[in-house]
Parts: sequence; structure tokens; C-alpha cells
Amino acid sequence: MNFPVSFISRTAALMGEENCKALCEAMQNETPVSIRINTAKTKSIPAESEMIPWTTDGYYLSVRPTFTFDPLFHAGSYYVQEASSMFLERALCQYIKSPVIALDLCAAPGGKSTLLRSSLPEGSLLIANEVMRNRSQILAENIIKWGNPEVIVTNSDPSDFTPLESLFDVILTDVPCSGEGMFRKDEVAVEEWSPANVGLCWERQRRILRDIWPCLKPGGILIYSTCTFNREENEDNVAWIASELGAEILPVETKEEWKITGNLAGYNFPVYRFLPHRTIGEGLFMAVLRKNGTPDEDYDTLSDYSSRKSSKKNNKKQDKRQNTLTVTNEIKSWISDSEDFEFSIDGTTAIAKSQKLSSLENLLKDKGNGIRILHRGITLAENKGKDWQPHHSLAMSTSLNKDSFPHAELSYEQAIAYLRKEAVTLDPSVPKGYVLLTYKDTPIGFVKNIGNRANNLYPQEWRIRSGYMPDEVRTVF
Repeated sequence: MNFPVSFISRTAALMGEENCKALCEAMQNETPVSIRINTAKTKSIPAESEMIPWTTDGYYLSVRPTFTFDPLFHAGSYYVQEASSMFLERALCQYIKSPVIALDLCAAPGGKSTLLRSSLPEGSLLIANEVMRNRSQILAENIIKWGNPEVIVTNSDPSDFTPLESLFDVILTDVPCSGEGMFRKDEVAVEEWSPANVGLCWERQRRILRDIWPCLKPGGILIYSTCTFNREENEDNVAWIASELGAEILPVETKEEWKITGNLAGYNFPVYRFLPHRTIGEGLFMAVLRKNGTPDEDYDTLSDYSSRKSSKKNNKKQDKRQNTLTVTNEIKSWISDSEDFEFSIDGTTAIAKSQKLSSLENLLKDKGNGIRILHRGITLAENKGKDWQPHHSLAMSTSLNKDSFPHAELSYEQAIAYLRKEAVTLDPSVPKGYVLLTYKDTPIGFVKNIGNRANNLYPQEWRIRSGYMPDEVRTVF
């Protein structure tokens, strides 16, 4: 790989000739493989793996599995995530001790959002947002597969959140950047890099931060990160946040053996750089800041939005059936602890949300600037005439009541066929009707068994599109 001359000269000026040379050599090597376990779905540990030291459930893998052909990957039992980015957990666990409302502003494809959701205290709420329409669909898919019901997925510009005013206790801004840390994974990132693009990136990052800053509560935590190396998008932006927007830059507890690099730009404040020639991972920069001011501990942001619908008019033509559809007790029984949820009909879809999440959704609709909501809580079922068809979101949810459906355990070959949305033949002993399919006792979706065949209900847009099978299949567990 040939790096741009100006990238090498700029990087050498920042970190020294020796470190620059070592960095460029490291980026010629194969990318490390790492995953993070979803402990809400599995307690298994990957074989021949090494624990990532700065996170609880992350592991380096000795060989790269064929993730596309691993049913448990599609079931949300783990997430393929770059190791350095899991450092986010350290900051969260050090500074967040009680339930919060959090925003992941630039969230696709979803790695940091799922880590946020797993690391935040019980009772927290998360909004995972992505401005790019096609990437927001990928984000929604990964959030649904992760299965936590206390998440809203949105597709909006950062400026759409500005009117919310002091809503969030925590905001993660993993901002779009020049992507120097992606060089060894993406040749396009090398081709598109230039000093001019770096300039465009840091200016855009500051626009994003200005737009979202009013939404952070006084005393709230902003986590700023990039996957690039230069100072303009990293230390210089952190200094700008602290001085221009008003924040204290906070330290995060680390260990020397992790070989995390600190501030390279001469500032006297802590930042955390993961450089590929020193740590096993990609290029990550992270800083943690606390917004100036004293939080109002007695004010409940969501109290005014509890148990009521949004006051804004919905101009979309509503389905006439919505007025007659109700969430039956049978549908409510499809989730565990159903008394903790509110149930509603959206068009022809049955939705379950906690009261707090419902209040948060109402607030977004009332005060946000046209925030587009893609997913929230648990999508339970879709009405099909006289029939309620269980939704794939329900199968993926950690709140699914497995005992409310008959089960059919699939072989590996059957599971792959199902995930390709091919026909699946079940044992004659399996009852007719809606059946929950499992692989290694983990739900992977629903079928409607009609006797001589089973209708595959896996989402068409999520199916495995590859028609071939590798000669050797390596799975994580």
C-alpha cells in the first residue's frame, strides 16, 4: 500500500519519524479480528481467543470466522467490532453510575451503540441516530438484532436535535472523519485522503458539535471520537470544545501495559490514541468532556411527556384499520414482564415500549425538528387481515417470551437455508401455526408452519445473498 506523501510528512511532524514509520508498517499488516459478546443472549466464550483488556466482553480471535455463514452472528449473539473502539466502555463505567438518557449521534453501523446499550446502567434509554438514509437502515438492523428494548433508532441531521435543549446526560459523537485509521481496511479511504479533505472534516465536525451541544445537560458527558490520526480532527477539536463551547476534559483510568498513546499536539489535557503499531487494533482517538454548569437534579425531562401522545399532527394518511385494531392479551403474552410495557398500534403494527421510552418518543416528536424515527422498543406483530403475524424484532428481542411459541431447533444447514430465506421443512411433529426457530437454543426467527411446508418469515432485506458455501466454515462458538 502506498500512502500519500503529504500524509506521511504530516504524520511524521506529529508523532516523529520513527513512530510514523512504525505506524505505516503496521498498517501494511493484516487487520486484527475482534468481537464483542452479547451476554444477554449467550454466555459462551469464543475458542482460541484472547480477552481485550480494556473491555468486559470483547475478544481477539486467532482466526477470522466466516461471519456471513454463522447463524449466531445473524441472531445478535455477538458483534464484530474493532477492539480499540471498545475503550468506550471504560469511560462510561467510570463516569456513568445511574440511569441516563444517551444519544449516539453518528451511530451507523451500530457497534458503539450496542456497546453503549450494554454498558449503561439498567433503566437507561438510548437514541441511536444516523443521518445517511442507507446507513440508518443498517443501524436499525443491528440494533434490532442486539435485542435491547430500550432503544430508539432515528435518521436525522444533528441540527434536528438542537431544539431538544438539555435532554441528554450522555452524547457520543463518533464524528465522520478523514478515516486515516481505515487505510489498511479500505483502499478507497487512501485514495480519497488529502489535506484539503482533513480541513473539510474538522470544519464539519465543529458544525456537528455546535448543533448538538445545546442538547447536552449542564454537567453532562460528551465522548468525542474519530478513527483518524491528525491533530486537527483530534486534539485541536477537543481544545476548541473546551474553550469555545465550555467543558472540562476528563481523564479515563488506563493501564500502562495497554500502550495507549496520549496527547501528541502539545496540549496539557488527557486524550486516548490507539495507534496500530502500539496497540492491537485500528486507529482510534477518544476524549471525554463534561459540559460546564450544574445539573438540575430535581427536574425530570420526561415527566411532561408521560402517558400522552405527541401534540404534533401526523399528516400521513392513516390506515382505517388502526382505529379498530387492538393489542390482544395473547400478543402481550409474547413478551416477558409484559406489565412493564405500554402497547400501541402504529398503522397495522403492534408496538411494545416501556413508559419511559414512550415518553422519550413523544418528546422527540413534540420538540424535535422533524426527527425521523425508524424503530423503537419492540415491534411485536403485523396485522394480516384476521391474523397477527409475529415480527422478526420480537424474535430478536431479549424480552421475548420463548414459551409463548412452539419451538423448532434447526441444524446448521437448515439455519443457513432459513437465513437465505429459502424453504425450510420441519419435522411432522412440529405444530401448525407460528413457530419460533432456534439454532443452538438461540432464536433466529419465525416461520408459519402450514403442514406440508413452512412459510419463511425472515426479513427479505436481511437475507444472506451469497449462494455459495465456503469449503471450510469457521463459526465463533
